[in-house]
Amino acid sequence: MNNVSYQRERIQTTDDDFLDLDWLRQDSKKLVIISHGLEGNSSRAYMKGMAFACSLNKFDVLTWNFRGCSEEMNRQLRFYHSGATEDLDRIVQHAIQKKYTEINLVGFSLGGNITLKYLGERKTSPLVRKAVVFSVPVDLHASCLRISKPSNLVYARRFLKSLKEKVIQKSLLMPGLDTRNIEKIHTLVQFDDRYTAPLHGFHHALDYYKKCSSIHFLDSIRIPTLLISAKNDPFLSEECYPIKQLQNHVFMKFESPKYGGHVGFAQFNRNGLYWSEERALSFLT
Repeated sequence: MNNVSYQRERIQTTDDDFLDLDWLRQDSKKLVIISHGLEGNSSRAYMKGMAFACSLNKFDVLTWNFRGCSEEMNRQLRFYHSGATEDLDRIVQHAIQKKYTEINLVGFSLGGNITLKYLGERKTSPLVRKAVVFSVPVDLHASCLRISKPSNLVYARRFLKSLKEKVIQKSLLMPGLDTRNIEKIHTLVQFDDRYTAPLHGFHHALDYYKKCSSIHFLDSIRIPTLLISAKNDPFLSEECYPIKQLQNHVFMKFESPKYGGHVGFAQFNRNGLYWSEERALSFLT
């Protein structure tokens, strides 16, 4: 999606940090806010694809970059994590000031977990109308164990390489960040135990997973929300398919197509849109 040309805006957070927002605007009164996955950013193909599709359908689009994911290291010791709903709320509150009459949320993978947790843990603005999330590890611990299986080794190594490099980069700015023996971290659980949990106020990795897994917040969601996870997603454990839990949910709908992988869904329609983009738009409009 090289034809997507964002306008960058930087906003400040309450803890003296910043978030970089990338906009596609056409003076619409309706907005879609899109959240990316682990070690992603607004330039990933799935982000640009969804942004383009929403823009094509007369939405303004706001794609945002998690802390440390916008090509410039954030200022605080903390990074982002799977439960960082305070940053999504900062984005939503910023969008509300723009006088939109309708705000919708789309999230992929980790960004989907943040979106679901956000919707379930607080009373949102009535302007937030609907949400669609894809490939969400709603049970973080089970998903981390799944990613660490031998069949997913190439993906796990890629994530860990990127995460470790980010920690090392930040340690140059903040010498108090201990990187000794970082090369001995071989799983995401080990990384979360050593860095993600303590840097963000959790006791350890299991405490982080328990408090941030969106599966614990689904019952409290009170706006129309669509969760889509492919049956052949290599990153999602059985616990990440909450079929029974959502069976009688008044507001949430769960769909599990046979194919789609992890944030894939690359079956194109006649307009060149991914199946996921078309499905999201049919739900939001």
